[in-house]
Amino acid sequence: MKCAFIEEYGSGFRVKKMCRILCVSRSRYYAWKRRAKSFRQQENERLIENIREAHKLSRRTYGSPRIGKELKENNIFCGKNRVARLMRLEGIYARTKCRFRVTTHSDHKLPVAENLINRRFKTDRPNKVWLSDITYIRTREGWLYLSAVLDLYNRQIIGWWITQNLVLQAFQPALGRRKPDPGVVFHSDRGSQYAAEAFRSILDQHQFLQSMSAKGNCYDNAVMESFFHTLKTEVLYFERYRTRAEARQSIFEYIEVFYNRIRRHSSLGYLSPLEFEKQLALKAA
Repeated sequence: MKCAFIEEYGSGFRVKKMCRILCVSRSRYYAWKRRAKSFRQQENERLIENIREAHKLSRRTYGSPRIGKELKENNIFCGKNRVARLMRLEGIYARTKCRFRVTTHSDHKLPVAENLINRRFKTDRPNKVWLSDITYIRTREGWLYLSAVLDLYNRQIIGWWITQNLVLQAFQPALGRRKPDPGVVFHSDRGSQYAAEAFRSILDQHQFLQSMSAKGNCYDNAVMESFFHTLKTEVLYFERYRTRAEARQSIFEYIEVFYNRIRRHSSLGYLSPLEFEKQLALKAA
């Protein structure tokens, strides 16, 4: 068992030091390693297949921490260092690309709301704080605009809308899905779409408390920015949509099938948004 432990964690610590701490001679360890190589190799090969399957199901978006959680959920137990080492050796990585585009137009004369959350990105129940933002999507037919509403409680996208015109129709699906009581804080950046009189009237009608980030400060809406970063680096930067309909279908499948129901969120203990809310509801029952 001691030799197996050294083999498991040898990539993170020096073998000499681990042998000394565990009172195992290095000659004994290397002799064990020569004898165990065949079995160990077979075990690693099985584990690599499981890793590849979990990586494929994640749309090739998971790194070693999420892959490790996925394996554990399927009763495949192994150390996180081992998963990371095998993924590195096999060239299995979370696909990602980094780009940046400013999409907020806050140079307007419309009224802006006070920042009511001040980067307090934790809440104890659903429908207490909603976040929202907008991003652009390129297709060969032209641009689309995606507006999304996120419940801070479990990071679920509760409303979203794609359109050729910048109209915040994502709010209506969120209302229909959640039917919140009065007093929900609705937080966004200072974009003109959120400051427009028509949208502020809708918030007043449903007794929301409007909140806005400081000018030019993306950290004030960091959770919503994180969602769009995830959407872009896991989907949009790898797609070349021919039509707007193709883009709508792709984003529907990502948000409603994968992101809300399957994707593991580190901020939720590596649970999906719906699984997180389900488990807390069971605890409260």
